[in-house]
Amino acid sequence: MLSRVAERLYWTARYLERAENTARLVKVYSYMMLDLPSGVGVNWRQLVDVSGAHEYFDRNYRTSGERNVIKFMLCDTDTHSSLISSLAMARENIRTTRDLVPSEGWEHVNELYLFARKKLAAKTLPKGRYEFLSEVVMRCQQITGLLAGTMSHGPAYQFVRVGRNLERADMTTRMIDVGSTTLIAPGVELERLENRLWTYVLRSLSAHQMYRQYVRRRILPDQVLGFLLRDMLFPRAVAHTLGEIASCFEKYLPHSEEPLRAVLRLQRLVAEADAATLRAAGLHDFIDRMQREFGNLHQLISSTWFSLELEEAV
Repeated sequence: MLSRVAERLYWTARYLERAENTARLVKVYSYMMLDLPSGVGVNWRQLVDVSGAHEYFDRNYRTSGERNVIKFMLCDTDTHSSLISSLAMARENIRTTRDLVPSEGWEHVNELYLFARKKLAAKTLPKGRYEFLSEVVMRCQQITGLLAGTMSHGPAYQFVRVGRNLERADMTTRMIDVGSTTLIAPGVELERLENRLWTYVLRSLSAHQMYRQYVRRRILPDQVLGFLLRDMLFPRAVAHTLGEIASCFEKYLPHSEEPLRAVLRLQRLVAEADAATLRAAGLHDFIDRMQREFGNLHQLISSTWFSLELEEAV
């Protein structure tokens, strides 16, 4: 398999996961803005912070009200952070790798992109936002399941798996960071709101029901943080995603020594993290470190398998 093909499969999965995460995040955040009382420090700007594209947003938008943030998150075609751009890039990458992907995979991605483009043609989404975003999430999950169930699990699929899990780990840490460190305004009594805030963090990751099964008690911040970081069974927990990536490297992909060492370093970092200590002091710095490690892992993946000098090596 050519390295450029491997790279396109990797990015197909990342962009599909990004589109699903963006749709889920906007849907849950819209509910949160309606539910929480005013004056608690929750605002639409925090969605921009989750995306990590605040510099682009500040250059191109005058205010960070609901209209501009929704336009940026869903409709902006000039940033890879938006829903429509993620779907467009996923469509282009899978279009050029159709010989390795089941034909139904290409068809569903293409149909999803056309559906989203039609719905977002007006550049705003004042009505039917929940239904539209729910449809995008469902279709992304269908494509993920289709590829898992109909694509041979050789090297091509392993790059899909790596891309999906790295993007998923990245979003989980972003949500932990923003959800736990910036949602409460100074002076607001935390105790009366933290249950609702952490519930929305869980729901943004589709983790609420599985968390309740995991702990069988009311929502506690330290328990939520430990679950989202260290649970080995929940697919969106950081520990699980890293385990999936490590499995791809160990069992299926050649020349994986350097990327595997980076994953093992991340696994140790997560395993040694104490939720209570992190939440009391240092959670933001811990998440920043993880983000840097994710970036380093991506660079190692790129240099190991996607380099032009290794065109035939995958």
